[in-house]
Amino acid sequence: MDDIARAAGVSRQTVYAHFPTREALLDAVIEKATAEVTAAFDAAGLDDLPPSAALVQLLEAGWQVAARYPLAWHLPAVSQEQDASRHAPVLDRMLNMISRGQDSGELDATLPPGWLLTASLAVGRAAEDEVKAGRMTIEEATRAVHHSFLRLLGVADSRQG
Repeated sequence: MDDIARAAGVSRQTVYAHFPTREALLDAVIEKATAEVTAAFDAAGLDDLPPSAALVQLLEAGWQVAARYPLAWHLPAVSQEQDASRHAPVLDRMLNMISRGQDSGELDATLPPGWLLTASLAVGRAAEDEVKAGRMTIEEATRAVHHSFLRLLGVADSRQG
């Protein structure tokens, strides 16, 4: 909290006046990032795009916000329930896009949408673990997740050679 107060140019007491615990502060950071991602999704008009293009835009918007919050890559792990709750607005949109893509034939429909969402999240967590362990940079993890996510859903990532 001392480091945060110093970086913000305020006293430690001021930080504690707004956030009684370190966990409360970290939760607020995650809530703000989730709100930014949701706003970026709304601005991108994802529902008007073909599902695979919408998923690519969703990933891009999500990773752009994640890049602005590198601290989030290094937060302690939370329970699956807490993680799902924190990311509910994003997860709901992802699930809807996966379902829409399967219905249209644009995405592989051999596996249930819920499973594909769960597997996609596991890929994201694996990338997060790699960053935390220092085996990947955030940029490398972003590329790996993007490519893996699209492959998992049955979409060829045209940016890969």
